[in-house]
Amino acid sequence: MADILRFALLGLGLGALYALTAHGIVLVYRGSGVLNLAHGAIGMAGAYVQWELAVNEGVPYWPAVACGVLTSAALGVLTHLLVIRPLRRASSLARLVGTLAVFIVLTAVAVKRYGDSLQLVPGKLPTRLLTIAGATVSEDRLWLLGIALAVTAVLHLLYRRTLFGLGTTAVAENEHVAASLGWSPDLVATGNWALGSALAGLTGILIVPVIGLSVTGLTTLLLSALAAALVGRFSSFPVTLAGGLAIGVVQSELTRFGTGVTGLASSVPFLFIALVLVARGRALPLRGTFLERLPALGSGRVRPVPLACTVAVGLLLVSLSTPLWADAITSTLVLGLIILSIIVVTGYAGQVSLAAYALAGTGAFIAGHAAADWGWPFELALLAGVLGTVPIGLLFALPAVRTRGVNLAIITLGLGTTLEAMVFQNTDLSTTTGSDGIAVGKQTLFGISISGVDHPQRYAAVVLVLFVAATLVVANVRRSRTGRRLIAVRANERAAAALGIDVRAAKLYAFGLSSAVAALAGVLTGFRSTSVVFSDFASFDSITALGLAVIGGVGFLVGPLFGAVFAAGTVGARFGDWVLPGLSAWMPLIGGIILVLTLVGNQDGIGKEVGRQAAGVRRRLFPKALFQRARPRAAVVPSEEETVAPVVPRAAPLTLHVRDLTVRYGGVVAVDGLSLDVEPGRVVGLIGPNGAGKTSAIDAVTGFTKAASGSVRLDQRDVTRAPVHRRAAAGLSRSFQSLELFEDMTVLDNLYAACDRPGRWAWLTDLIRPGSRPLPSHVLIAVREFGLQDSLDRPVGDLSYGERRLLAIARAVAASPSVLLLDEPAAGLSDDETRELAHLVRRLAEDWGMGVLLVEHDVDMVLSVCDQVLVLDFGRRICAGTPEEVRRDPAVRAAYLGDLEPETLA
Repeated sequence: MADILRFALLGLGLGALYALTAHGIVLVYRGSGVLNLAHGAIGMAGAYVQWELAVNEGVPYWPAVACGVLTSAALGVLTHLLVIRPLRRASSLARLVGTLAVFIVLTAVAVKRYGDSLQLVPGKLPTRLLTIAGATVSEDRLWLLGIALAVTAVLHLLYRRTLFGLGTTAVAENEHVAASLGWSPDLVATGNWALGSALAGLTGILIVPVIGLSVTGLTTLLLSALAAALVGRFSSFPVTLAGGLAIGVVQSELTRFGTGVTGLASSVPFLFIALVLVARGRALPLRGTFLERLPALGSGRVRPVPLACTVAVGLLLVSLSTPLWADAITSTLVLGLIILSIIVVTGYAGQVSLAAYALAGTGAFIAGHAAADWGWPFELALLAGVLGTVPIGLLFALPAVRTRGVNLAIITLGLGTTLEAMVFQNTDLSTTTGSDGIAVGKQTLFGISISGVDHPQRYAAVVLVLFVAATLVVANVRRSRTGRRLIAVRANERAAAALGIDVRAAKLYAFGLSSAVAALAGVLTGFRSTSVVFSDFASFDSITALGLAVIGGVGFLVGPLFGAVFAAGTVGARFGDWVLPGLSAWMPLIGGIILVLTLVGNQDGIGKEVGRQAAGVRRRLFPKALFQRARPRAAVVPSEEETVAPVVPRAAPLTLHVRDLTVRYGGVVAVDGLSLDVEPGRVVGLIGPNGAGKTSAIDAVTGFTKAASGSVRLDQRDVTRAPVHRRAAAGLSRSFQSLELFEDMTVLDNLYAACDRPGRWAWLTDLIRPGSRPLPSHVLIAVREFGLQDSLDRPVGDLSYGERRLLAIARAVAASPSVLLLDEPAAGLSDDETRELAHLVRRLAEDWGMGVLLVEHDVDMVLSVCDQVLVLDFGRRICAGTPEEVRRDPAVRAAYLGDLEPETLA
């Protein structure tokens, strides 16, 4: 019992430091809406400044502490002003990577100056032993707990009672409103960055006597702090303190009593993160930004002749290279594969994963044991490593079903760190007798020696061929039906689901393919020597890999080669040493600085610029007629003669039956017992004042709200509990009031995303041969009906507002629905455009046989085009009938039309 109490008290001291670090993260987030993943590195910098001044320069302890804290505060302010503020209109990925860039720069500087060895540093807090209820504990742990309690109380009062705290809360709620009241969001953010970073420095200085001074030890405190901040919802300082203390106590107890499981104690922060995500269904309440732009994407098009020439030149260079250069080429290509895996999951699917190196290590682990324990040859071990990692990658993908963005980055980093601690660092699992790793010996490929020790050129050639093969697979996916679905999910998950795309399956597919590519890199890394050494697969190296992916262009297939050259041990480092001896030692720092410059100057990376320059060269070298890319056959719109004879394809005649639909948001009833039928070939209007529950009704019918009760059927098929994509596949399609188009795609690809129905094995066949087919006849006719035939190759962003409105409806029609729900389709259109739209809606019912539910504020349009009209007021149906009956209903005039004269309605 005394041991349990003693380790609990020790854990309270450690947990107090976790809470202090978490408070700094909360301060930065509340002030600027940015999750600072460089927080641990900023604290590390302050701790090293204090240590150097106190030990090497003889500065008294407390002045040295003040200098360390001020250094961290200054670094926080510089991070905000030089990195984050220029990215305020960038994508969430760019802002996340901005903090990762600061992490890379600070850790590179620290490692270059101090190395990464552990320094034992004495503290100034009292360390005499105290006995509490029979348990002996050092007094400094109680001091740390007291400091954490005092800081928590001060912060709680500061942000509840002071003008600065109230201003920070106002900015966090709504920057625009706060600015209109005289609060400068930028000034508030700067102040919070300074205060939060100063707290990081103080925490780093206080924790050094407990865990020792090292770059890795201080930066990896980030996970524990993030877990505590998640418990406090990134807002409550007392709850964050409680979370930090709980993590510290559990870790301490497991350190004493959980010795049978390697890495269990260090996995506690991840377990807390996972529990918070499962309990809440979401993690960090991300603050939205305006004008957010996702990174650009390449086309995935492969030019066979230039590719063949490039591969031939590469193989020639490898054969002529020295062993040192061959090893550098191998390192570059292996890192390129890691980055390629990030392109799949982050560039194409929009899922920010920091698990690339953990998955690479998993592949090496499986392949290593297959070779060492079962004697499998290199070919089979490689295949086992790649395929065996896919299920692990799918496990990593499960959190992506519930969250995305920086939330997903946190949990994948935690998963990777847990895997590293419990498997890679477990000597019982990751070593063989008499070896520092898993002894796999020298490798042969089909009987030919390719040992990286004896024949580094041959091994580099094999890696080159496999790199090209993996890149071709990813290029095929980019151009395929599966790839379009991934990009649709990346752009807008709601709209993708509304078109029948299974968002969960798309995310799982992206993680599965990404894990296979990462595993390939891991096997090739491990087997280049005679033993697989797992120090090559540090989980936090995934942060650097994501940064390099952004440098090269996270959406471009040439990006891996350009990003990889900025890492240590690669061709870029070798070339740097050739030009300037010793330059390779600075490559991590150079890479971090280039990442910052890339984010600020060109968020799309080197890949986009290279592609643009290459296109310019081709235009100059080849005649325009030969160079111009032909429009895909599927995009050709039938001529007038071709469209006169064919009959417009009729939709499957299904009737939508909605009964007793009720939507509640807390105590508010948005829709109250709504019942309606939408029959084939008829247009039903749904009108009512703002807040009447019209959009809530559409959301409930199509499955976008879980706060609904009642029943929804398509003929005899009950879809009440079906997810959104299954309702869409059953024949229920919709448009959105806010359009929600896929901005990263062309008009043509938006239509393809809606009408593509990949077969059961498309996810596999698309890896080898991208599936493509002409646009179905009903889509081609819809293109002509909506006047989009001259805009198919245009990006969505180039369309006028009216064209975007028409595309949103055409895309919904392309999904071949039986029932089409239109939410405010005429919003923002001119009178002429509205009349033309009304004509198109009528044709969809009469000529196409669709049932149409039309929600619209333009009463004239609704009454002119609908067969039946329902009127809602405060969620209740107050009238239903023909347009003429609705015109004359006194309840409608009183509740909805107010004092409008009858002739206005006529």
